[in-house]
Amino acid sequence: MTQTPKIAFIKARWHSDIVDQAEVGFKQHMAENALDWQVDTFEIPGAFEAPLLAKRLAFKGYTAVVVAALVVDGGIYRHDFVAAAVVNGLMQAQLEANVPMFSVSLTPHHFHNNAEHVAFFTEHFVKKGREAAQAVEQVLAIPL
Repeated sequence: MTQTPKIAFIKARWHSDIVDQAEVGFKQHMAENALDWQVDTFEIPGAFEAPLLAKRLAFKGYTAVVVAALVVDGGIYRHDFVAAAVVNGLMQAQLEANVPMFSVSLTPHHFHNNAEHVAFFTEHFVKKGREAAQAVEQVLAIPL
């Protein structure tokens, strides 16, 4: 008998209305493919906090960790540095914890908080959430 995969889904709260859609897409894929996973959701202030929490959760016994965030140019700092720190941190965390980690952390070149961009990224996060679930499914199917 195999154990039910235990997935940690971490969501940054900046632009939460958009970021939350990644979890919607993730769970849609699960439902459509009858995937019996336990998904526990964790909220963090921003993307920068994700790698440390992901690593801690991996060492607590999670089978996989998914991180969703929207890192945008706020005009004060270079958002690409934050995005790189997050992705590099997740790579380091998964290598140290030996638990796969998946990023739905998007860094658009241009994001304006207007109806057109919000609608586009809201829909895009659903798609990326579905893709993350597919990736988790594929990685968990690899016999090790």
